[in-house]
Amino acid sequence: MNSDPILRDVLRELRTDRLLLRCPQEGDGPLIHEAVVETLEQLRAWPASLPWAMFEPSLAASETFCRESAAAYIKRTELVYLAFDELGSLVASTSLHAINWSVPRFEVGFWCRASRQRQGLTAEAVSELVRYAFEGLGAKRIAALADEKNLASRAVCESVGMALEGVMRNERVTPNGVFCNTCIYAAVRCESSSAPTVTGDSSFPLRS
Repeated sequence: MNSDPILRDVLRELRTDRLLLRCPQEGDGPLIHEAVVETLEQLRAWPASLPWAMFEPSLAASETFCRESAAAYIKRTELVYLAFDELGSLVASTSLHAINWSVPRFEVGFWCRASRQRQGLTAEAVSELVRYAFEGLGAKRIAALADEKNLASRAVCESVGMALEGVMRNERVTPNGVFCNTCIYAAVRCESSSAPTVTGDSSFPLRS
Protein backbone atom coordinates (compact mmCIF):
# COMPACT_ATOMS: atom_id res chain seq x y z
CA MET A 1 0.00 0.00 0.00
CA ASN A 2 1.31 3.45 -0.85
CA SER A 3 2.64 5.32 2.19
CA ASP A 4 2.02 8.75 0.65
CA PRO A 5 -1.74 9.47 0.92
CA ILE A 6 -1.80 11.37 -2.38
CA LEU A 7 -0.80 8.14 -4.16
CA ARG A 8 -3.66 6.10 -2.71
CA ASP A 9 -6.39 4.95 -5.05
CA VAL A 10 -9.77 6.39 -4.00
CA LEU A 11 -12.92 5.97 -6.05
CA ARG A 12 -14.53 9.16 -7.31
CA GLU A 13 -17.95 7.49 -7.54
CA LEU A 14 -19.92 5.01 -5.45
CA ARG A 15 -23.36 3.57 -6.16
CA THR A 16 -26.23 2.24 -4.08
CA ASP A 17 -29.68 1.01 -5.06
CA ARG A 18 -31.02 4.56 -5.27
CA LEU A 19 -28.03 6.87 -5.27
CA LEU A 20 -24.92 7.90 -7.10
CA LEU A 21 -22.23 9.28 -4.79
CA ARG A 22 -19.54 11.33 -6.51
CA CYS A 23 -16.92 13.84 -5.54
CA PRO A 24 -17.75 17.54 -6.07
CA GLN A 25 -16.40 19.15 -9.19
CA GLU A 26 -16.13 22.58 -10.72
CA GLY A 27 -19.58 23.91 -11.56
CA ASP A 28 -21.46 22.05 -8.78
CA GLY A 29 -21.82 25.25 -6.76
CA PRO A 30 -25.41 26.07 -7.84
CA LEU A 31 -26.56 22.56 -6.85
CA ILE A 32 -25.04 22.92 -3.39
CA HIS A 33 -26.35 26.44 -2.97
CA GLU A 34 -29.92 25.44 -3.81
CA ALA A 35 -29.87 22.54 -1.34
CA VAL A 36 -28.30 24.63 1.44
CA VAL A 37 -30.81 27.47 1.05
CA GLU A 38 -33.67 24.99 1.15
CA THR A 39 -32.28 23.36 4.31
CA LEU A 40 -30.88 26.40 6.10
CA GLU A 41 -33.38 26.38 8.97
CA GLN A 42 -32.64 22.75 9.82
CA LEU A 43 -28.89 23.20 9.46
CA ARG A 44 -28.87 26.27 11.69
CA ALA A 45 -30.61 24.32 14.44
CA TRP A 46 -27.16 22.86 15.24
CA PRO A 47 -24.77 25.84 15.24
CA ALA A 48 -22.13 24.13 17.35
CA SER A 49 -21.96 21.15 14.99
CA LEU A 50 -22.43 22.99 11.69
CA PRO A 51 -20.78 26.40 12.13
CA TRP A 52 -20.52 26.87 8.34
CA ALA A 53 -24.33 27.06 8.16
CA MET A 54 -24.27 30.25 10.25
CA PHE A 55 -22.80 32.20 7.35
CA GLU A 56 -25.10 33.67 4.72
CA PRO A 57 -25.18 31.20 1.82
CA SER A 58 -24.00 32.39 -1.58
CA LEU A 59 -23.26 30.89 -4.97
CA ALA A 60 -19.64 31.93 -4.61
CA ALA A 61 -19.27 30.17 -1.25
CA SER A 62 -20.88 26.99 -2.59
CA GLU A 63 -18.66 26.96 -5.67
CA THR A 64 -15.61 27.58 -3.49
CA PHE A 65 -16.61 24.59 -1.35
CA CYS A 66 -16.88 22.39 -4.44
CA ARG A 67 -13.48 23.42 -5.79
CA GLU A 68 -11.79 23.10 -2.40
CA SER A 69 -13.39 19.67 -1.96
CA ALA A 70 -12.12 18.61 -5.39
CA ALA A 71 -8.61 19.73 -4.39
CA ALA A 72 -8.87 17.94 -1.04
CA TYR A 73 -9.87 14.75 -2.85
CA ILE A 74 -6.72 14.92 -4.96
CA LYS A 75 -4.59 15.47 -1.86
CA ARG A 76 -6.59 12.78 0.04
CA THR A 77 -7.03 15.14 2.99
CA GLU A 78 -10.84 15.03 2.90
CA LEU A 79 -13.20 12.90 0.83
CA VAL A 80 -16.52 14.60 0.12
CA TYR A 81 -19.27 12.86 -1.83
CA LEU A 82 -22.47 14.38 -3.17
CA ALA A 83 -25.43 12.00 -3.33
CA PHE A 84 -27.71 12.18 -6.37
CA ASP A 85 -30.95 10.28 -6.97
CA GLU A 86 -31.92 8.46 -10.15
CA LEU A 87 -33.18 11.73 -11.66
CA GLY A 88 -29.88 13.49 -11.03
CA SER A 89 -31.14 15.64 -8.14
CA LEU A 90 -28.75 16.39 -5.27
CA VAL A 91 -30.28 14.89 -2.14
CA ALA A 92 -27.47 14.72 0.42
CA SER A 93 -23.80 15.11 1.13
CA THR A 94 -21.50 12.86 3.14
CA SER A 95 -17.77 12.94 3.74
CA LEU A 96 -14.77 11.34 5.34
CA HIS A 97 -12.62 13.86 7.23
CA ALA A 98 -10.19 14.09 10.16
CA ILE A 99 -8.30 11.42 8.23
CA ASN A 100 -5.31 9.61 9.69
CA TRP A 101 -4.00 7.39 6.92
CA SER A 102 -1.41 5.75 9.17
CA VAL A 103 -4.15 3.79 10.98
CA PRO A 104 -6.26 4.37 8.83
CA ARG A 105 -9.14 6.07 10.65
CA PHE A 106 -11.79 8.55 9.58
CA GLU A 107 -14.69 10.63 10.81
CA VAL A 108 -17.86 10.61 8.74
CA GLY A 109 -20.16 13.61 8.37
CA PHE A 110 -23.43 14.06 6.55
CA TRP A 111 -26.47 16.22 5.92
CA CYS A 112 -29.60 15.85 3.79
CA ARG A 113 -31.63 18.52 1.99
CA ALA A 114 -34.96 19.31 3.63
CA SER A 115 -37.25 17.99 0.89
CA ARG A 116 -35.58 14.56 0.86
CA GLN A 117 -35.40 13.85 4.56
CA ARG A 118 -37.16 10.89 6.21
CA GLN A 119 -36.72 8.74 3.11
CA GLY A 120 -33.73 6.72 4.30
CA LEU A 121 -31.46 8.37 1.75
CA THR A 122 -28.94 9.76 4.22
CA ALA A 123 -28.48 6.39 5.89
CA GLU A 124 -28.13 4.75 2.47
CA ALA A 125 -25.40 7.19 1.44
CA VAL A 126 -23.55 7.03 4.76
CA SER A 127 -23.76 3.24 4.88
CA GLU A 128 -22.18 2.96 1.45
CA LEU A 129 -19.39 5.41 2.29
CA VAL A 130 -18.63 3.63 5.55
CA ARG A 131 -18.66 0.26 3.75
CA TYR A 132 -16.23 1.60 1.16
CA ALA A 133 -13.95 3.07 3.81
CA PHE A 134 -13.64 -0.32 5.50
CA GLU A 135 -13.51 -2.52 2.41
CA GLY A 136 -11.79 -0.21 -0.06
CA LEU A 137 -9.63 2.08 2.07
CA GLY A 138 -8.66 -0.34 4.82
CA ALA A 139 -10.21 1.66 7.65
CA LYS A 140 -9.75 0.30 11.15
CA ARG A 141 -12.00 2.89 12.79
CA ILE A 142 -14.74 5.24 11.61
CA ALA A 143 -16.29 7.70 14.05
CA ALA A 144 -19.10 10.22 13.90
CA LEU A 145 -19.85 13.15 16.18
CA ALA A 146 -23.45 14.21 16.77
CA ASP A 147 -25.08 16.75 19.04
CA GLU A 148 -26.72 14.86 21.89
CA LYS A 149 -30.08 16.46 21.01
CA ASN A 150 -29.81 15.78 17.28
CA LEU A 151 -31.86 12.60 17.31
CA ALA A 152 -32.05 12.37 13.52
CA SER A 153 -28.26 12.31 13.11
CA ARG A 154 -27.90 9.88 15.98
CA ALA A 155 -30.46 7.59 14.33
CA VAL A 156 -28.41 7.60 11.12
CA CYS A 157 -25.29 6.60 13.05
CA GLU A 158 -27.12 3.76 14.73
CA SER A 159 -28.81 2.61 11.53
CA VAL A 160 -25.47 2.12 9.76
CA GLY A 161 -24.12 0.01 12.63
CA MET A 162 -22.17 2.51 14.70
CA ALA A 163 -22.14 2.13 18.47
CA LEU A 164 -22.37 4.95 21.00
CA GLU A 165 -18.98 5.10 22.73
CA GLY A 166 -19.70 8.02 25.02
CA VAL A 167 -20.96 11.55 25.51
CA MET A 168 -18.58 14.49 25.79
CA ARG A 169 -20.23 17.06 28.05
CA ASN A 170 -19.91 20.77 27.24
CA GLU A 171 -17.75 19.79 24.27
CA ARG A 172 -19.01 22.57 21.97
CA VAL A 173 -20.52 26.00 22.38
CA THR A 174 -22.90 27.89 20.13
CA PRO A 175 -22.28 31.50 19.01
CA ASN A 176 -24.81 32.48 21.70
CA GLY A 177 -22.77 30.82 24.42
CA VAL A 178 -24.90 27.72 24.90
CA PHE A 179 -22.85 24.63 25.76
CA CYS A 180 -23.67 21.39 23.95
CA ASN A 181 -22.94 17.75 24.62
CA THR A 182 -21.50 15.68 21.79
CA CYS A 183 -22.11 11.96 21.24
CA ILE A 184 -19.28 9.84 19.88
CA TYR A 185 -20.35 6.98 17.64
CA ALA A 186 -17.93 4.56 16.04
CA ALA A 187 -17.46 1.30 14.22
CA VAL A 188 -14.19 -0.61 14.09
CA ARG A 189 -12.85 -3.43 11.97
CA CYS A 190 -11.53 -6.40 13.89
CA GLU A 191 -8.89 -8.60 12.30
CA SER A 192 -9.32 -12.37 12.44
CA SER A 193 -8.38 -15.43 10.46
CA SER A 194 -11.87 -15.55 9.03
CA ALA A 195 -13.67 -12.87 7.01
CA PRO A 196 -13.25 -9.57 8.88
CA THR A 197 -16.24 -8.00 10.58
CA VAL A 198 -16.92 -4.46 11.63
CA THR A 199 -18.14 -4.17 15.17
CA GLY A 200 -19.47 -1.60 17.55
CA ASP A 201 -21.64 -3.26 20.16
CA SER A 202 -22.92 -5.41 17.26
CA SER A 203 -21.73 -6.38 13.80
CA PHE A 204 -21.67 -3.70 11.14
CA PRO A 205 -23.91 -4.64 8.20
CA LEU A 206 -21.53 -4.87 5.24
CA ARG A 207 -23.16 -4.72 1.82
CA SER A 208 -22.44 -7.62 -0.50
